[in-house]
Amino acid sequence: MIPVRQILTPEDLVLFQESTACSEILSFLGALNDSVIGVKTTDAIEDSEIIQKLLCLLEAVQQTNKDIKPIETNSRFGNAAFRDFYDMVEQKLPTWLAEFVPAEHIEEVSKYAQESFGNRRRIDYGTGHELNFLSFLLCLDKLELIKREDYAALVIHVFFQYVHVMRGLQMSYWLEPAGSHGVWGLDDYQFLPFLFGAGQLRPHKHLRPKSIHNADILEEFSKDYMYFESVLFVNSIKTGSIRWHSPMIDDISGAKSWEKVNLGLIKMFRAEVIGKLPTMQHFMFGSLISFTGGSMPADVAHGVDDGEHDCGDHSHVFALGQEFPDCCGIKVPSAIAAALASKDASAGPRSAHVRPIPFD
Repeated sequence: MIPVRQILTPEDLVLFQESTACSEILSFLGALNDSVIGVKTTDAIEDSEIIQKLLCLLEAVQQTNKDIKPIETNSRFGNAAFRDFYDMVEQKLPTWLAEFVPAEHIEEVSKYAQESFGNRRRIDYGTGHELNFLSFLLCLDKLELIKREDYAALVIHVFFQYVHVMRGLQMSYWLEPAGSHGVWGLDDYQFLPFLFGAGQLRPHKHLRPKSIHNADILEEFSKDYMYFESVLFVNSIKTGSIRWHSPMIDDISGAKSWEKVNLGLIKMFRAEVIGKLPTMQHFMFGSLISFTGGSMPADVAHGVDDGEHDCGDHSHVFALGQEFPDCCGIKVPSAIAAALASKDASAGPRSAHVRPIPFD
């Protein structure tokens, strides 16, 4: 079955947070996190057949990114060529997934996979799309295609490769941050690399959360730990002090231990990602991740994909009183676009007239 939206009102969100579906997502996240405690990114982890196939899938997506060239433009907002990339992936996903997903579930599973690469109309990406990738993996887990012994490789190899694929899309198509600023200062786009990265560091005897302020430590240990690699990436995109461009990361660095950071980020994920209506009203449910809200009109559930709606037209979505007065936030240009433009203002019409900014 094709997954459909079920969360439209604050009441629906409350029901969801008390549902089996919510518990399954959080339990799966917790199990993945536990699997990488003390595990380095560079540790030798054997890839099972399903892990290898997932890596091949991400490689195919990455190749599609290379095949679909950005349109030359002087705008720092999302590049329209992303829609061609999106359409191509949507067309090919069922064939790619047929390599390991049972035929009767391909339609449903492919929806979560597709949604994990961003929004076609808005040309943006954020924590809600990252949640879809986690849900895509959860579907495979529920189909028993993934075993518990695969979890460490699923995080270290598959999920981290997904992050790199998304960075490639951000670089190519200048995807805008969905909801304006991701999780309000942690990162414009990603959340889970920090969560899993803090899990990796939990038992470390010498490195501390405040170590992110040491450039030499970041450089040396970024290859071993996702958290340091993610901070290093943010620093490479945004100028100035991390205290200014990423205040949440800076605040977290004051924690006494990585365990507190890790457990705090799990709580934050529940509160700031799956606990926010502007994010969860776009999430879809099917037979594998199942939930039925209490206020779902039939024309909304089975109508046009909400990824294609015009934000001003869906007055049935009651997101008022949360971060922004409309569900999808305020359009914010890509900080990556600004960084690339400032590094190579002579690269051609695509960047020559773009004014870089210190940070978004």
